[in-house]
Amino acid sequence: MTIIAPSILSADFAKLGQEIADIEIAGADWIHVDVMDGHFVPNLTFGPPVISAVRGATALPFDVHLMIEQPERYIADYAAAGADRITVHLEACAHLHRTLHQIKDLGLPAGVAINPATPVSLLEPVLDDVDLVLIMTVNPGFGGQSFIPYSLEKLRELRQRLHARGRNGVHVQVDGGVNASTASLVRDAGADVLVAGSYVFGHESPAAAIASLR
Repeated sequence: MTIIAPSILSADFAKLGQEIADIEIAGADWIHVDVMDGHFVPNLTFGPPVISAVRGATALPFDVHLMIEQPERYIADYAAAGADRITVHLEACAHLHRTLHQIKDLGLPAGVAINPATPVSLLEPVLDDVDLVLIMTVNPGFGGQSFIPYSLEKLRELRQRLHARGRNGVHVQVDGGVNASTASLVRDAGADVLVAGSYVFGHESPAAAIASLR
């Protein structure tokens, strides 16, 4: 089954709670929350108070993607604010194994993300520790970017590595440039969780957009 996780980075922040409620009605499976700190990526977005404020707008899981430096300092805060799963970047963690288990010790699924220029092979030491791997299909920091084609080879390689370890149940997520044209490509390459921001929230019918991604 393909899981659709619209990114609220592309929502109208002035009515964020309503946008989240509407996207649940439109058929979303998860709510993807892109947290940016202005250091690891060149943008600022949501802190724990914002997540806590909109947590009551939906019963859907909050899929929190920390694009921040030293994420281990803030994981407990995002969990307390209502995160249902937390993903950190390999590139931002000095002690990735420890950080992943910090998430798991809070009772949450732990994810690891890699940027477009980071090889899949660097994930090998933690593939037995993760519940989700996020392959960034654009450079993180802004919505509305174009899909990077060589991401498909990275997805195929990741699925092969997971299969070799008997870890076929690990979610493989993609984020960036996902739309009706690229969705089938990433699904065929092994992705089962699709993050889409501008394509869903900017569509005249978010329900139709979500259906097209499946």
